Amino acid sequence: MSSAKQDATRDRIEAEIAGPLNVMGLDVEAVEVTPAGKRRVLRVAVDKDGGVTLDDVADATREVSRVLDESDVMGELPYTLEVTSRGVDRPLTLPRHWRRNADRLVKATLVEGGEVVGRILSSIEDAVTLEVDETSREVPYADIARATVQIEFNRKKRNDSEDV
Repeated sequence: MSSAKQDATRDRIEAEIAGPLNVMGLDVEAVEVTPAGKRRVLRVAVDKDGGVTLDDVADATREVSRVLDESDVMGELPYTLEVTSRGVDRPLTLPRHWRRNADRLVKATLVEGGEVVGRILSSIEDAVTLEVDETSREVPYADIARATVQIEFNRKKRNDSEDV
């Protein structure tokens, strides 16, 4: 299948499932169709405010399966459906990604070069406020080339006591 045809199929799948999943309170974050021998693997990543639970993933899987069964978008070739959460390794590309990761540590590569590492304090429609070296810094999304959440092990919450 050509790249343009794969893109069109992916876009059509996303268009078919976005509405029903949105009714469930879920956003479609990614749709990938990958050839796997004589089959294809359809991966759908979903997210929502407060995070996605296993029950959300199970419900989304049933709904995506139902929608695809009622549509001809996947054609006649067999496929395997995988529904998952967005995952911490996916880049932050939309304001809702920043909002949903409030208080998390992020690393942002800037369009003009350089990096900013800071904790998300707040986000609005066109900018994010990060705590960088104990100082607030507002960074417009337009100035960010790429940003990802950084994994923190053994991080103490702000209100945790040192005497545990």
